[in-house]
Amino acid sequence: MKKKLGFFIVLLIAAGMLLLTIFGLNIGKMSLAGASDMRFGIDIRGGIEAAFQPVDFVGKPTLDQLEAARTIIEVRLDQKNIVDRDVTIDAANGYVIVRFPWKANETDFDPATAIAELGQTSKLTFQDSAGNVLVEGANVVKAKPTKDKDNQYVVSLTFDAKGTADLSAATGKLIGKPLIIFMDKQSVQTATVQSHITGGEAQISGMADYAEAKALSDKINSGALPFSMESKNYSVITPSLGKGALNVMLEAGMIAYILICVLLIFYYRLPGFVACIALSIQIAGQILAISIPGMTLTLNGIAGIILSIGMGVDANVISSERISEEIKSGKSVASAIASGYTNSFSSIFDGNITVLIVAFVLMVFGTGPLLSFAYSLFTGIVFNFVAGMGASRIMTFSLSSYKVFNKPGFYTCLSRRVTL
Repeated sequence: MKKKLGFFIVLLIAAGMLLLTIFGLNIGKMSLAGASDMRFGIDIRGGIEAAFQPVDFVGKPTLDQLEAARTIIEVRLDQKNIVDRDVTIDAANGYVIVRFPWKANETDFDPATAIAELGQTSKLTFQDSAGNVLVEGANVVKAKPTKDKDNQYVVSLTFDAKGTADLSAATGKLIGKPLIIFMDKQSVQTATVQSHITGGEAQISGMADYAEAKALSDKINSGALPFSMESKNYSVITPSLGKGALNVMLEAGMIAYILICVLLIFYYRLPGFVACIALSIQIAGQILAISIPGMTLTLNGIAGIILSIGMGVDANVISSERISEEIKSGKSVASAIASGYTNSFSSIFDGNITVLIVAFVLMVFGTGPLLSFAYSLFTGIVFNFVAGMGASRIMTFSLSSYKVFNKPGFYTCLSRRVTL
């Protein structure tokens, strides 16, 4: 009985994924972004170019300081999954130039509002109650929310060598006294020093929940700039593909998908029909894997989707051909399906695992549009394993358990077709 229900269970999952992809999900505090909430790259939807310059800085920033500022801004963009970005240095004028795409739900296309997404560009300092700067934010390697031994939320701080020395000197004379964190001239947190800290790692306790700890750690990480920065010069970047290019791509994709399904069903019959459902699961899963975490989809990312869909079609074709060959050799439908999927597994696995490894390496070492391509390809191959090698098998076995579909003619391709 369970075997017979397999097809309908998978079909229900596929329908749910497609609905989630199209409409997203908003139930109370639970919100999952669908395709319409996806963030598209500069080449598809356009974006912002902003020039950040030091504020209240005497002299001209050094190249090392500008490089540090660029690295921090790049980290911020990566943390927001904005992979289609370009951060460069104008050493002659002391600027850091940032280009990044519009937010997915942007309607006003206001550059000032878009720039605010990068977070605070103020300078972080740790001061005593007299206003003396004891530790610079630039010496904070990382801040992250975590839990202490009492299972309470805290902000864990890690300092570099200079920060470790400065923190040791500060906490050595401030035990029982406040150490205040400032963003420029605004106090964001006051902590009481409990002990002399010498190891370069500290914790800020008293956080009400994870959200408060995360908010403070984000402020500390964003304030690790070597100087305060502001952007007075910005401009709008028009999409390189032109207005309406996205709609054209979507229409072309739909037409191509329909044609592929027609050919699969015409040539492979029932396995072809199953392949179409498996492809729907793969595509829906891939889009959700991009939209839910807010990854930026660029033209390179679309190329990754297309390539993985091609491999999904290939996986289903190989299995269908093997099933057809087994039936032609005289095996029963059930035996042919089992042998077909077993014999095709190694070919499909070898091809997909190779691409999966390449995509993973590109994800680790790639940045910007290359990362968009690698992520799209990686998620597509993962869902190809799930759909093309798992869901297809379940659906085919399920349908073959019904008497009406347990006939060889339903499982042989056009070139080897036998009578029902």
